[in-house]
Amino acid sequence: MLTVFTTGRPFLGHFEIIQRNAIQSWLRLRPACEVILFGNEEGTAEIAAELGIKHVPVVEYNEYGTPLLNSLLDIAQDIASHELLCYVNTDIILMSDFLTAIRQVQRQSFLLIGQRWDVDLKEPVDFDKPDWEAYLQARVTEEGRLHPPTGIDYLVFPRGLYRNIPPFTVGRGGSDNWMVYQARSLKVPVIDATKVITAIHQNHDYPHNPEGKAGVFWEGPERKRNIELMGGVDHAFTLNHATLLLTPQGLRRPLTLKYLYFRLRAIPSLFPPLHFVNTAIRALLKLIKV
Repeated sequence: MLTVFTTGRPFLGHFEIIQRNAIQSWLRLRPACEVILFGNEEGTAEIAAELGIKHVPVVEYNEYGTPLLNSLLDIAQDIASHELLCYVNTDIILMSDFLTAIRQVQRQSFLLIGQRWDVDLKEPVDFDKPDWEAYLQARVTEEGRLHPPTGIDYLVFPRGLYRNIPPFTVGRGGSDNWMVYQARSLKVPVIDATKVITAIHQNHDYPHNPEGKAGVFWEGPERKRNIELMGGVDHAFTLNHATLLLTPQGLRRPLTLKYLYFRLRAIPSLFPPLHFVNTAIRALLKLIKV
């Protein structure tokens, strides 16, 4: 049904724990998913062999040794066994509600995304216990914090949607937001599945970047390059730019002032030649409070 692919950090210390947790959760999705692990970071080949998943060591890197997203997407779409793919970060645990939600989407082309729940999870999850999902759901209820809609940690889409994209640096902020913009520019429905998918982000530090979290998401040369490649922050779309909501009752179109605000806000980015209309829209947006 689904090919899940990713690239991670070295399998060392806390990152080994959380990346093992994430990958093992994907392997327990039913029906079973194909899992592809990209890259040659320390421990990657060994983990792939141990867990019996496909490993692709050769991808393109930038001068800082960070994988490039266009390389991952091109290879994944070429070799995937399924027509539906999911790019997900290696610190994200998925549970049975993930495939249940995807099965509700009966569309030929779409992009499905959602907010994550941030949880301090420092220990290995015992996936042999039948109640492992209940345990994690309880952790989310007790201590989880819903991440702002700017962060996008999983993207589900059909093969061929993302071809010939710019050489974004993986994990440096901006590329996931551009992928939402790109789907909207192609008139592909963007579905927010936050209400039906509990995606768990295992909190961690950022020791791989000299400037820490700021160097990953807001500063640093790789982040700045991503912003340039995406055409500026006006193309940094978020979950607020989704055109459909997935609920337990199915898909629906949100009808709120906030939804209207972001629909209007997207017009200048999606239709830049409409100068006079866009000037009026920008003036109107200053009057709307959301």
